[in-house]
Amino acid sequence: MNTIGKNIRLTSYGESHGESVGVILDGFVAGFELDETFIQNQLNRRKPGQSAISTPRKEVDKVNILSGVFKGKTTGAPIHFELLNQNAKSQDYEKLKDVYRPSHADYTYDVRYGVGNRDFRGGGRSSARITAGWVAGGALVQDFLVREKGIHIAAYVKQIGDIRFEADAQIYTQQEVDATSVRCPNDALAQKMITAIGLAKKEKDSLGGIIECVISGVNAGIGNPVFNKLNAALGHAMLSINAVKGFELGGGFEMSAKRGSEVNDAFQNMHGVVSTKSNHSGGIQGGISNGMDIVFRVAFKPTATIGTVQETLDIIGNAVNIEATGRHDPCVVPRAIPIVETLAAIVIADFVV
Repeated sequence: MNTIGKNIRLTSYGESHGESVGVILDGFVAGFELDETFIQNQLNRRKPGQSAISTPRKEVDKVNILSGVFKGKTTGAPIHFELLNQNAKSQDYEKLKDVYRPSHADYTYDVRYGVGNRDFRGGGRSSARITAGWVAGGALVQDFLVREKGIHIAAYVKQIGDIRFEADAQIYTQQEVDATSVRCPNDALAQKMITAIGLAKKEKDSLGGIIECVISGVNAGIGNPVFNKLNAALGHAMLSINAVKGFELGGGFEMSAKRGSEVNDAFQNMHGVVSTKSNHSGGIQGGISNGMDIVFRVAFKPTATIGTVQETLDIIGNAVNIEATGRHDPCVVPRAIPIVETLAAIVIADFVV
């Protein structure tokens, strides 16, 4: 329930307002030189309080690596990544402990684990705060894939609300993606997205959006048929991210409204290298990579915590009104970029290492 991967395994722990969050990364290769700068940079891209369109919660998110590394290199032993929670304000949630917040996991956690066992502070285990650990461990794997396997993973914001970046999928540099706080590599659209998020925040509301991710350098033949498809593993990882409600590969849902003649990917032989003329398949056919760029999109719902008055129930079934206070993102999508990238790295590495 808290572990992803088979050959490389990432086990997550911690709660939003607990002492710390983190992961144990097991099965990673020995002798790889650790680049803490890259890991910390990915954490900085995810951490709260980084811009006017993110939550004001301030966390340093300096990663502590407590095992599995000796003289700057991995030893092959389990690697423990820890991040301390230093800016939790649990008092903000005292008045919400007996109320089921709309579209949160409060009710389902109570049903699953029993009333009184749920850590209500900031959502506890259901909070996106725990993804900080995923990014720390996954960033090591992402760096390994680049340096040792020539596999590059890059994500960017495709859509915020109804504002959509219509360009074809491609690898953008981190500098291009991070040029604006919304992380869309089109400045004009990025400014419109920022304005839309600011308006939602002013109106005590929230917005969702879509992240597009491109993985280049994966050789053909990676993956398995039937129940361990490469695309199924990617979908499982992406749908494990908080607030994610959709995953699509290549042409995705739009292909359902087209004919086969419009979306079939014809093969070609370019100087002895087999490829396809188009990439509606998103780089995966029959659950196995075909050598083209792997392209997928992840849809995020609007942030569930909003400041407008909503109707709900308390834990004994009484109808109540709720007006959330505290600190939250008016749109979680820009901060989710490194989460998508690093989880994708865990999945790809699990197949290629």
